[in-house]
Amino acid sequence: MGRIKPSLVVASALCLFLSLAVNAEDPYLFYTWTVTYGTISPLGIPQQGILINNQFPGPKINSTSNNNIVINVFNHLDEPLLFTWHGIQQRKNSWQDGTLGTMCPILPGTNFTYHFQVKDQIGSYFYFPTTSLHRAAGGIGSLVIHSRDLIPVPFDSPADDFSVLLGDWFLKGDKGSKRVLDGGRSLGRPDGIQINGMSGKVGEHGEALATMEPGKTYRYRFCNVGMKTSVNVRFQGHSMKLVEIEGSHTIQNVYDSLDIHVGQCASVLVTADNVPKDYYLVVSTRFLKNPLQAVRIIKYTNGHEPASSVLPMVPFDLTENDIAWSINQFRTFRWNLTASAARPNPQGSYHYGGINITKTIKFVNSRSHVNGKLRYAINGISHVDTETPLKLAEYYGVHDKVFEYNVINSNESEIKIAANVVNATFRNYIEIIFENREKTIQGYHLDGYSFFAVAIEAGKWSAEKRVNYNMLDAISRHTIQVYPGSWAAVMLTMDNAGMWNMRSTMGEKMYLGQQLYFSVLSPEHSLRDEYNLPETSIRCGVVKGLPNPPPYSV
Repeated sequence: MGRIKPSLVVASALCLFLSLAVNAEDPYLFYTWTVTYGTISPLGIPQQGILINNQFPGPKINSTSNNNIVINVFNHLDEPLLFTWHGIQQRKNSWQDGTLGTMCPILPGTNFTYHFQVKDQIGSYFYFPTTSLHRAAGGIGSLVIHSRDLIPVPFDSPADDFSVLLGDWFLKGDKGSKRVLDGGRSLGRPDGIQINGMSGKVGEHGEALATMEPGKTYRYRFCNVGMKTSVNVRFQGHSMKLVEIEGSHTIQNVYDSLDIHVGQCASVLVTADNVPKDYYLVVSTRFLKNPLQAVRIIKYTNGHEPASSVLPMVPFDLTENDIAWSINQFRTFRWNLTASAARPNPQGSYHYGGINITKTIKFVNSRSHVNGKLRYAINGISHVDTETPLKLAEYYGVHDKVFEYNVINSNESEIKIAANVVNATFRNYIEIIFENREKTIQGYHLDGYSFFAVAIEAGKWSAEKRVNYNMLDAISRHTIQVYPGSWAAVMLTMDNAGMWNMRSTMGEKMYLGQQLYFSVLSPEHSLRDEYNLPETSIRCGVVKGLPNPPPYSV
């Protein structure tokens, strides 16, 4: 990494192109991003936001399974910057994961090129900045992975494909939100909801979110990219057929409304089968006192009548106390066992329910004040980022100067601030229990993996609860919500070597320590299990200037 020099960028890109042409690898997609501050108005009020190539939301990454993605990021902000690729597994390659535990940040006025492969994945994802509270100001965009032509999709090709990034929004922006949290307080109630960078009201004649032709069917990819609030989405006058959640084809149930929790994505098919006119897409907050709502217009090509002011009712109480309806909806989400995945074999060919569990880990989230300031924790440890990324310290053999393994406790009520790294045994099949004893909803995401979300129930977990697990067709996904006073159970094989971030999906809680890292080391030190540190990686902290360790062998 160094100061931005256009001539070097062109030369590097040319060398990379020639190298790839010779090697004849899977197809490559090249992007150049210039990240700047600029004026945005998600709630109709001008404020400073983070733009990528002068866009908010940022450019859509439109890829196909097995594509290689190369993104040259130029940081023109006044703070260090990193992007993470939320839900992209990056097999053997946590070096490109874009978290402060795995990478040195891109300093202001410099650039860095990400290179990763969307291998054996399909579906709807997004990217966002992990540094500071940048995600509260923008820098967020859609990442779509289409199925290869030879892999059948369990529905006809839609007439068009719309990515919809939505979620709560705070007018404080990143710097204002950071000051609030650093000052020891919570962000409080959001100011509104944005839908693809805008927020509409009933009766306004704003820009249409999408346009449909009568009789045709369209795919809408919804992702909740907000900071802390679950939302419910529904179309005026149209039902939704669910077809995909976070990279898995689902049983195609029909819904009038869907709950989408922070960090989660879902794809639906909508057919333009109503009277040709305008309709509203309605987004409402969930589990929030005094709910917020926003709308965007969906147009018919031959329609001239404005949308009705009568919005579709939701079949539940939008108060903070109603979780039963949402839990029941979660239970209707099922894996389509006969659909192909990103590979020719069906999704259901992997019988996760027949694998013996090697280890059970229970994580309990908590909040408290440390030295008068609000902190969030997992099992009593509130994570703090270190100057030297954890993965680099481990790779260079100097982790004892940076962090300790397994400082996590069973569930201490008193919070301790430390770098939180948990050792995981390579290829072990584990069960993770998330238990939420707080009064607000929680959500978790694990980088580098998908897991089987086998159960969510109210109350506390015990081994006897396993009889209620879905051991046949639970969806393979990368996020899970945990309702207040409830628990959730997931299962996965720790077969992706690297240092992987498990975090609260809530931006506020993640920033204030509710995250940890799984260190998954292959005993073979083989390139079959993990790539070597790329030569282009940024070195910082105690490893800067150190000689590189011996590379992994084949």
